[in-house]
Amino acid sequence: MMLRPDGTTITDESAIALAASIRAREVSVRAVIDAHIAVLERFAPATNAVVVDCYDPARAQADAADAHLATGPEHLPPLFGVPITVKESLAVAGLPNTAGVVARRHLRPTANATVVQRVLDAGAIVLGLTNTAEGCMWLESTNRVYGRTSNVHDRTRTAGGSSGGEGAAVGSGGSPLGLATDTLGSIRVPAFCNGVFGHRPSTGLLPTTGAWPPPFGVAALCSNGVIARRAADLMPLLRIMAGPDGTDPLVRAATLGEPATTSMRGVPVVLLDATFAPGFGREVLAARDRAAAALTEAGAEVTRVPMRSLRTIGLFATIVLAEETGISFAEIMRGEGADILAPRQLVARRGDHTLATRLLALGELIAARLPTRVARRITAAAHRTAAEVTEIIGDGLLLHPTLSTVAPRHGRTTGRLWRTNTVAPFSLAGLPVTQVPLGRGAHGLPVGVQVVAGHNRDHLSIAAALTLEKAFGGWVRPRVRSLDVGAELGDRPAPVMGATPQTTTGATGSSANWVR
Repeated sequence: MMLRPDGTTITDESAIALAASIRAREVSVRAVIDAHIAVLERFAPATNAVVVDCYDPARAQADAADAHLATGPEHLPPLFGVPITVKESLAVAGLPNTAGVVARRHLRPTANATVVQRVLDAGAIVLGLTNTAEGCMWLESTNRVYGRTSNVHDRTRTAGGSSGGEGAAVGSGGSPLGLATDTLGSIRVPAFCNGVFGHRPSTGLLPTTGAWPPPFGVAALCSNGVIARRAADLMPLLRIMAGPDGTDPLVRAATLGEPATTSMRGVPVVLLDATFAPGFGREVLAARDRAAAALTEAGAEVTRVPMRSLRTIGLFATIVLAEETGISFAEIMRGEGADILAPRQLVARRGDHTLATRLLALGELIAARLPTRVARRITAAAHRTAAEVTEIIGDGLLLHPTLSTVAPRHGRTTGRLWRTNTVAPFSLAGLPVTQVPLGRGAHGLPVGVQVVAGHNRDHLSIAAALTLEKAFGGWVRPRVRSLDVGAELGDRPAPVMGATPQTTTGATGSSANWVR
């Protein structure tokens, strides 16, 4: 790993620090790109995080960027030369966009997702696309297109989902920033499991254009967002990606505050009690309480509020989704040419669909048999709970565990809808949530906490993340375990390696995007 003058490595730094070093000619773009690719390649056999690599195009773009720097340009875009990774379910022109669905393997979008295009226009260079849960619909990143992604700290554990590939790529140090999506924890859970920062923005801040599955009637639940190894990168990236695009009807222009100048003094911080079912992990609750103590030391005012209704909200997520979209996930998949409910698929051990997807489809069938009035009552109750959470937070913050335990072993979340109890209410409320790493727990696995703020107060949850990063150190580079993973990953489908994206639309952050 290349050492910087201060003894750190290129792959330790924030994206904004890397961009500053490139602008100051302290480091070449090629050196930055090569250093990050080396880390991704080192961890690849154990994690299977990057499933479509763009390494050769990225190196070529880096050389072009360095040549441009040599001309002495007056102005450079804010992420000039900074490497990023992108969740495979976000459209990048010319590259696969399967979202882990076998029936979508032939698709190659001709345009970038809005948030991808905006980041490329800001000068970033795509290193590759990362793995996701099948259809982006579960807490583990496993599918029949690319196989399974493993936790960067322990390959026997899940990397989370649905943005598990991003969590593992950023968590390894191989990417400073990852673009991802979050409906029911898909950014927060992988960030937690891999010990990095994640931010699900306020509803209506970032366009969802170019994400698959499309949000249908639950746009309030769906959000694009960011996973990062340093908290300082969260707000700059939000500013780049935010604002209307003329397509997503929900997005409005918003004024974003400045986390770096936001004090915690006098900020009300809520901890929820009577919320957790028996068996909830003491380790993650202890981490939440340590975070509360650190914010108290910074001047925040912590109170506790009992709230039992969060114990079961995740169980009803499927009902809420179906009720508000008017379409089931099985129907969405059928529209792509994939029939999850076909008898041969339901019973096939190695068919086109994972067990989690098949169980979800069966759960939808059961939920569809509920009388309409019951489904509507459940949906209304879920939204009342979300409204109550919003009211409790007010202009302050709420600290809440991300999962009931540290990263579970592979398969231990399948069919367990209650695993989403800790993340679902904030999605339903459309609130900004910053996932903050708080170091490692007893078994060397990351612990962390969700910091939830009021609507359009993203700067406040990110300010808390900056405070907690100072107190606990933030991201910790994982120890590289044995990469001889043998048969555990030996039967996974082969990644789509060395894909060449289209450059005419800016898919790879080519020079056309940053030479002005």
